[in-house]
Amino acid sequence: MNDDLHLVVGLGNPGPGYAGNRHNVGRMVTAELANRLRATFKSHKANARVAEGRIVPGGPRFVVANPNTYMNVSGGPVNGLLKFYGLTPQQLIVVHDELDIPFDTLKLKQGGGHGGHNGLRDIIAATGSNDFLRVRVGVGRPPGRMDAADFVLKDFTSTEKQTLPNLIDEAADAVELIAGSGLTAAQLKFHTTS
Repeated sequence: MNDDLHLVVGLGNPGPGYAGNRHNVGRMVTAELANRLRATFKSHKANARVAEGRIVPGGPRFVVANPNTYMNVSGGPVNGLLKFYGLTPQQLIVVHDELDIPFDTLKLKQGGGHGGHNGLRDIIAATGSNDFLRVRVGVGRPPGRMDAADFVLKDFTSTEKQTLPNLIDEAADAVELIAGSGLTAAQLKFHTTS
């Protein structure tokens, strides 16, 4: 059993055309984590790209992964990676965009429904479990009558981009803290009282 190993999955869509989209904020966080691991993403047979290692010597081990699939069919690669590494859903941390949270805000939780998020819906269906950890990165609500699906496929605004690096850093910090000290400790640090 790989007790100190955590699978961290960044949800998003593949390809450069989607790279800056709000929907891809999970992948922005996994890129930061791979950077902290000083590891490069390599192809994995589970139809994903993975970077592995420890951020601090003696600290938790991470497999940071981006499925090669589109967001709404993320479940297959995630389930394949859990099986390959012999992990339980409780060792899975999914980083994803969240419309119901204001931009520049993080919420951390374990379990629950998919809240209409197709990436989460597919992971729950493929793994048969909703008992994984989530780092929910707030991207805010669409303005006016813009459709939510159109909104998440747009890039962050120039104003948002000024704050975005800090948000990505904080989300990566939250992943590290969840793995090292547990969900409650991470919630105490990152859930703001605003």
